[in-house]
Amino acid sequence: MRPDDWHLTDDDDRHPTEHDDRHPIDDDDRHLTEHDYWHLTEDVDDFLVRAGDFLRSRPGRHVMQLTWAERVRVRGAEAFGTAAPVFGVLERGGEVHATFYRLPPGGLGLSPLTPEQADSLAARLAALGHSLPAVSADHGTATAFAEAWQRRTGATPELRDTRLRLYRLGTLAPPEPLPAGRGRVLGEQDLDQVMFWCGEFAKAAGEDVSINADTWADTRFADKRYTLWETPDGTPVSIAGLNPMIGGQIQVDIVYTPAHQRGRGYAGAVAAEVSRAALAAGARDVVLFADLSNPTSNALYQRIGYVPLAEWAVYDFSCAAPETGC
Repeated sequence: MRPDDWHLTDDDDRHPTEHDDRHPIDDDDRHLTEHDYWHLTEDVDDFLVRAGDFLRSRPGRHVMQLTWAERVRVRGAEAFGTAAPVFGVLERGGEVHATFYRLPPGGLGLSPLTPEQADSLAARLAALGHSLPAVSADHGTATAFAEAWQRRTGATPELRDTRLRLYRLGTLAPPEPLPAGRGRVLGEQDLDQVMFWCGEFAKAAGEDVSINADTWADTRFADKRYTLWETPDGTPVSIAGLNPMIGGQIQVDIVYTPAHQRGRGYAGAVAAEVSRAALAAGARDVVLFADLSNPTSNALYQRIGYVPLAEWAVYDFSCAAPETGC
């Protein structure tokens, strides 16, 4: 989800945090009031002050919002490109009801929205002349926004083939028996090994990323803690990573076993090991994503205690007439 660029507006010299006070309500937005409005900002601290409690109230469904806001807060906006990130908060009567984020040139990431909320956001962004390459959210929200964006801009949405399911850990149930071997937490001295395994995962997952010593710090893999499952003779056979804890929640990301080592229980062992480590670190919630096209991994995660939370979808947008700004 990193195609083209997006700015708050090219023809509006107001600071983005002023939009919620000064942007007029047009005929399509008559159901919105000054007390029920999308606030846009480029300031991640402003976003988290407004929306942090809301996001942490349902951390599982807000995992992407929490993760990317924290990455921008820690690394700085400049780490993600020359265009400023954009965050949005839907406020009604002083309460937050929905949020979005975007790190150009990537697509739009949404919290769960009703069809009406999705339409109000599409109307707001279209009225400001914004261009979107894609949208990512739970399936219902992504579909509602894709349909609204098509109505508002004429953009044609196309559902990506890759579909994900978001899981949350219930009661951890490690595999029995475990395969021979042990989990080993990787440290700074293991960076070359970490980069190798993340590179292998990225290739298998079809991620377009170059991983080496020069690019490592700027990749999404750099802020994770990794564990390898090793056989008794020290041969590494599977890897899993943990994102930092945010809002009492830790995301398991990644889990990868080379094709020639699969079917031996290694992925289950290392996934259970990092899940146990997340709980030991104090996480109240542990979540992960699985590719719906892989029944083996989905069954595995459910066996060790993960329960489905939501299905995730991504729509890409294309314009029949690029001048429409869709």
